[in-house]
Amino acid sequence: MLRLTRIRWRAVLLGLVSLACVVLFAACGGSAPTADGGGPAASPAADAAPLKIALDPTFPPFQSQTGEGKFEGFDIDLINAVAEAGGFTMDMNGLPFDGIIPALQAGTIDATISTMTITKERAEVVDFSRPYFKAGLAIAVQDSNTDIAGFDSLGGKKISAQIGTTGEAEARKSGASEVRTFDSTPIALQELSNGNVDATISDAPAILYAIKSGGVQGVKVVGELLTEEFYGIATPKGSPNLEKINAGLQAIIANGKYKEIYQKWFDGEPPVLPEAAPV
Repeated sequence: MLRLTRIRWRAVLLGLVSLACVVLFAACGGSAPTADGGGPAASPAADAAPLKIALDPTFPPFQSQTGEGKFEGFDIDLINAVAEAGGFTMDMNGLPFDGIIPALQAGTIDATISTMTITKERAEVVDFSRPYFKAGLAIAVQDSNTDIAGFDSLGGKKISAQIGTTGEAEARKSGASEVRTFDSTPIALQELSNGNVDATISDAPAILYAIKSGGVQGVKVVGELLTEEFYGIATPKGSPNLEKINAGLQAIIANGKYKEIYQKWFDGEPPVLPEAAPV
């Protein structure tokens, strides 16, 4: 009897150990995804890191900074809508305009929306989205000025412009006696208002907004637009983010959101935008 009882207890114990192992392995296996994908899966958008977006908040009405440090303007509304439509998130930070392309080349930022004109030279070192705005360069002079009627009148004059812009490039082609560059267009225009230069060359929307809003006094625009320009969202060369930026931009143009944002900041109908800028 004693021998039989020990055997039975040993069998019972072995059975309990086996049962415990079965329960343990079942519990461990239950948290693993099955081969048919039945396990929980994270959303790619939820796992994706925010894109580092640089902008120069010194160019109203496209981008500026409030007293509370928040960014506002046409470009800000636009990139927020593009991100929502394109399915990505962003981390936006201010950066001087002339430092943005070097930052893109170094890979320290993922993209920029900074009223950057699409040019052949820039397109050689960064990739651009499809155009998001049609603009052009204008000449501003003091209200009392009757000497300057257009680009051909700029020879021998003092001109101000924002550093690193196409406005500066045009100023240097004009035969000006001096080209003074500044960190922002409003400062360049103030230099004109103060009588320290004879003219300012910059993007027409920025000049007209500064005059309309009262940001600069005693200034007018003369002559025809010097150029036809298109702004683009720039990324490092070969960036995988360009596809979703373009997808988001295309979506808001098609669904009317672009028009809504445009008419918040500018008068009239938005111009038709080409799929690619002529460079």
